[in-house]
This record gives sequence, structure tokens and C-alpha cells, in this order.
Amino acid sequence: SCLLLFNSATAFMLYKGTVRVETNLHSVENNKNEQLFSRRETLSQLIGGAAIAIATPAGALNNPFLGIDDQPFEPAKRATCYLVDSTIPPTLVPYKKAREAAILKQIGAGLGTAKTPKIDEAINLNNMMNKGLKFGMGVAGVENGDKKRKATTSFVFLGVDCADEVDASLTTTLMGDIIKPRRNLATAFGLAFAPLSTQPALDAFITSGDEGKLLEALKAAGVDPAVAGAQVSGPIKYAKQKGLELVALAPEVEDIKTVREQGLQNLDQQRRGSYVMDAQGFIDLTQDPKFKLYTEKSMMKNYVPLNESDSAANFFAEKILTDEAIASAAARWAILRPDSLMAVVAPIQDVRFYGGASSRLVRVCKFLSPDTTIDEESITTVLLNPSAEETLSVSKFLRLEIGSSPTNMKYQTKVADYLWFSSAPKVNMLPRMMNEY
Repeated sequence: SCLLLFNSATAFMLYKGTVRVETNLHSVENNKNEQLFSRRETLSQLIGGAAIAIATPAGALNNPFLGIDDQPFEPAKRATCYLVDSTIPPTLVPYKKAREAAILKQIGAGLGTAKTPKIDEAINLNNMMNKGLKFGMGVAGVENGDKKRKATTSFVFLGVDCADEVDASLTTTLMGDIIKPRRNLATAFGLAFAPLSTQPALDAFITSGDEGKLLEALKAAGVDPAVAGAQVSGPIKYAKQKGLELVALAPEVEDIKTVREQGLQNLDQQRRGSYVMDAQGFIDLTQDPKFKLYTEKSMMKNYVPLNESDSAANFFAEKILTDEAIASAAARWAILRPDSLMAVVAPIQDVRFYGGASSRLVRVCKFLSPDTTIDEESITTVLLNPSAEETLSVSKFLRLEIGSSPTNMKYQTKVADYLWFSSAPKVNMLPRMMNEY
């Protein structure tokens, strides 16, 4: 400790100029007496300082390390909202708590979400890489992600565990800010788990508020009891309180069963027509390279045979019919209501990587109304409390994209627009973190 005091004191006095050191070799002899006097003076001051330090009570020198073991541990505060920025590869931009409400209000105002990278070097330096890739590999370049746009009919897809009450609670929390700019504008919850036949029961609930009858109607239509319970006590009840509409979107359970067991060709033609309005677009989509990437890397990962006769082809048919039916029902409601907004509650596996109904909505809306202003930026996707496994990651980190090889990079698709958590996620599941915004 004395050595430490000596070194520290010496450094301080050298800084203040107490000790003078001559570096001119020609003047060493002439100043020898002066140097000796300076050394004696310095040593006497150091000895006096050491004596004072020894006599000083412990802690009086404000040692910053003293008592550190007695201080309570305070974990670092991490964000609960993360933008998945459209860099290549995608990166996570954590948003400050104070900005969360502003983001949701922007979505609620019908401004949607930009699909281009943020140009802000304070956040990341990937823009330089993107510019290189633009010319070297033919991928999209950097544009201004904060460009001005006019409000339009829009959609928000909330990817959740439909049976989880925590996700249901977070859904209503987010909607609280989304609906603030929507006074006198049509706003609805779209229920991707509710068959179309349950619409009368949903309408009756908005009038009566009878949760028991609605639960019975949902269960009778084939909705999983756990899903019905979490959603009725969460988003559906919230819609009743705030005067929002409830819209059933899913095909009937018996029709899905028919397709899964017998194939799409064996579904009644009239029923099939009610689910698929844009038949040619429905067929053409299956040949789209980006859709093929989604099918291989995301959709088919959830295929689990139901029995020995089940096939991957029938699972594929079930999924594309369900997604088209949800997109068609949502488009029918929105097109008739200018500047409307629908928040669609859907399973997380049907929202990730811009798959499911969200990837079909623009096409179906333009089929119904060719002059519509609805575009890709009108659709926002948010994953609520996603796990690494739910993003198809084989590690602890969340997977942020599909399409990272040279052959499919031009079809690269990020996992969602936003990742939103009820509480701060573990740091070891957040890859490619940028500066807080």
C-alpha cells in the first residue's frame, strides 16, 4: 500500500511540476546541486504524506472500491421493444421505453412500418456494407427508412402463443397505444383462430358482454379451450371495453380437416370459393421464389404427421388455404372501410418471416380494389415474447432472417418488423445488437 501511495503521489506531483527533471544532457553537471535539492524536497514531502495517510481513518480517502461487496446488485436495464432493421443481415435496434408509445401511435395513425434500413450512423455502420452488396450481389440498397408517407388502411399482425395469458395481456397493452390516434376511425381485432361461423357470436358479445356464451360458441366451432379462454379474457374483452370490432377470419374446422385428410381438390367448390377470391394469384404465389424460400425454411418446419396416412403435401395444402382464407376475410373487411386498421391475432409460426396471411394481403386487397393505396409498408408484423425455438434458431440466439446463402440472399426475409417483450429478455438471446435509439 505504501508503494501504491508513493507511485500515486509521485505521479500527481510530477503532473503539478513539483519535481523537475532535466533532459538536456549538456546542463546535467551545472544543475547537479539543484537536482539534489529537488530530490531531498520531494522525499520529505512524500514521507510527510505517507504519515498523514497512515494516520487517516479507513475510508476517509473515498476509496471507490471500499464496501463494493455490500452494494446490492442491479441488473442492467434492457429494452423490451426491438426493431428488426432491414440491414443485410438484419440487426436489432433497441428502442428506449419513452419511444415505445410513439412507435405504436405511428402504427395506429395508419402510417405503417418502413421496410428499408434506418440511415443513422449513430445506430449502426451496416449501411456501407449494404451499399457494397447492392452493386456486388444485386440486392436492395439503402433507402431512407424514415420517409414521409400518407396514412392509409393498415394491418398489424401480432404473432403470439394464442393460449398464453401473458401474450394476451401484452396484446392489450400494445393496443392501448395503437388505438389512441384512432378516434372515429374503424378499428378491429381480427381473430385468426376463430372460424367464420363464429361471427354472429362475436357480434352478440359486443352487445351483451356475455363471456360464457361466447366461450361455448367458440368451443363448439372447434376452437381450442385454452385458446378461447386466454383470448376471451384478454383481447376480446378489451375490444368490448374500447368499442372495437371483432372479426372472425379462419376457415371452418371441418373444411381444414377435409383438406388435411383428402387434399384441397376434395373440398367443396363453393366453400373453396368463399375462402379463395383471387384464384389465379393464389396459384401463382406457389411459384414465387420468395414464397418457396419461406415454405422450405419456415412453414414446413412445423409439419408433424397426424397419422400414417398423413402427408407433407396435404399439410402444405392446409396451410396455404388457411392463410388465404384469413387474408381474404381481413381484406373484405378493410376495403369497405377507408383508413381502417385491423390488428390480427395469430399464432407466431404464421407471422414470422412475413409468411402466412400477412404476405398475401396486398395482393388480395389489390384484387378487390385495384386503386387501393395499401402496400407492403401498410402491414406491420410484431412477434410477442418470441423464443429462440419459435424463430427456428438452433442456438440460444433469436434467428433474425432466412435466406443467407449466395443463391437466395436476394430473397432474404427478416423475422418480423418488431420483437416485443413483456419484460427485458435475456441478453444471450439478442444477436447483432445496435445502439439504443
